[in-house]
Amino acid sequence: MFAAWEAGVWRALAGHFHPDLIVGASGGAWNGWVIAGGATPAELAREWLEPSVAAIRMFHGEPLREKARDLCLRYRPGMPFGLTVVEARRLGVRLVRGPEITWRHLAATASIPVLFPPVAINGRRYVDGGLLGALPLWAAQEMGATRAIAVHCLTGLPFRMLRAVLRPRPPGPGLQVTWIVPSQPLGSLRDAICWSRPNIERWIALGERDGKNALSSITM
Repeated sequence: MFAAWEAGVWRALAGHFHPDLIVGASGGAWNGWVIAGGATPAELAREWLEPSVAAIRMFHGEPLREKARDLCLRYRPGMPFGLTVVEARRLGVRLVRGPEITWRHLAATASIPVLFPPVAINGRRYVDGGLLGALPLWAAQEMGATRAIAVHCLTGLPFRMLRAVLRPRPPGPGLQVTWIVPSQPLGSLRDAICWSRPNIERWIALGERDGKNALSSITM
């Protein structure tokens, strides 16, 4: 749910630059899919306030998969887009891009291990791409990026500890990165997995402020 903050960041940035490509993992992949599909910042914010997002609950995979189906039907990227998923058995991260992406990939990239069941794709089971890196800069670089605006919401202690254990794949040399991170703690782990309209609205507002504060460091 912390990815709702990213919707606020996009509200601040959207009028100032047009990305050449978008890459994401987990909730960030959902945001990226909607943005690449041509949604306005207001439409992206409304997606987070939809009852279909509120219906997503731990240990219940169908509402999450239904939301993935819905996003896949209503949006198709109009620019290069990629997302990452993790193969559950081997813990190998995979970049999926462009026309390869189906609703199953959108569901898999947000299927947090233990909380949601893996998604079967072509005989293999996949889980949340953020497990091995919520910010897949390496994937952006693989798709041709030389500069990235990294919108990173998972900066709290539990997520830093996870990255220390499951080390994400780093980008190669030569990628110029501008970071945008929350200026305030977003909340608890429970807040991260349980939908709350006041939290969503607060995070979107905070993201917009953080995005505006970052504009001076983004020269296109």
